Amino acid sequence: MRFTAEELDIAKQADLCAVAERMGYSVKRIGHYHTLKEMDSIRIYERSHWCRFSRRYDKGENGGSQIDFLRVFAGMDVKEAVFWLLDFVGYRREESVRKIQNTVPHQRKEEKKKPFVLPKFAGSNVYLYRYLEHERMIARPVIDFFVGKGILYEAKNYHNIVFVGTDRDGVPKFASMRGVFDRNGKGFKCDVAGNDKRYGFHLYYGKSKRVVVFEAAIDLMSYITMFPTDRASMLALGMLADAPLETFLAEHPEVEKIQFCLDNDGPGRKAAASLQQKYTEKGYRTDVFLPPEPYKDFNQWNVEMRKAKEQGKIRENAKVI
Repeated sequence: MRFTAEELDIAKQADLCAVAERMGYSVKRIGHYHTLKEMDSIRIYERSHWCRFSRRYDKGENGGSQIDFLRVFAGMDVKEAVFWLLDFVGYRREESVRKIQNTVPHQRKEEKKKPFVLPKFAGSNVYLYRYLEHERMIARPVIDFFVGKGILYEAKNYHNIVFVGTDRDGVPKFASMRGVFDRNGKGFKCDVAGNDKRYGFHLYYGKSKRVVVFEAAIDLMSYITMFPTDRASMLALGMLADAPLETFLAEHPEVEKIQFCLDNDGPGRKAAASLQQKYTEKGYRTDVFLPPEPYKDFNQWNVEMRKAKEQGKIRENAKVI
């Protein structure tokens, strides 16, 4: 089995200090590097690569990447180390998921639904802020807002970002996670077991009779970053099915207008047109607001727009259909 270049890159983004701690070592910081209490000849730089100041070992055992660390100190071969690291950062290969699904096709109906339990908080949101602010370029006040509401936080295991969907009383009903060690929007994504898919990550603004609908929570946050003065309720479906929207409208009957801000790709455009027709027939005022070409979604548009602003350039606005 071969790994893609992207999977190897994801494996090498794992925090080496956290990897060492998981293996039972005591990590301590000394100046601009970290070392291990059990082996003070080890130096970890930038939490990503290591070296050992010793002549007792072969050349290939005196430093390298996270993969080399597991190879030397855990006795793993390269394949085992990469799998371990991908699992550590929360990444799952799609073919592995399909293989698991195909081996137990008759068990699903018999399985009892697991209780819905939110992942434990990591104690800080360091990785969350680093990922959302610097890689997804979400404005820090936007991140602060959702963190402050308690519906956005960093999970203890693997440092995944948790997006929580609540009912109208603020009771968590749904949660999805995404990894922070991926690039180009690819990597680990999943819903928390036992969640109710009739709910979604959202922002309710009671003074507005309009709700803006997105596919993903990061697109929702990107929209607020780009249009901070838009005072409307906002909802992330987490998919293209509209069950969360039906629930939101049932809980907030004052809503009169729906704006669909789905992805600007084939499935997104098709879903937006279908949903617009459905809810227009239900009596709602509707429109579809797409990112401009060539952007696929609102986060991609946000990232490029913020880069352009930093360079003093101006981007065209999206069109309301």
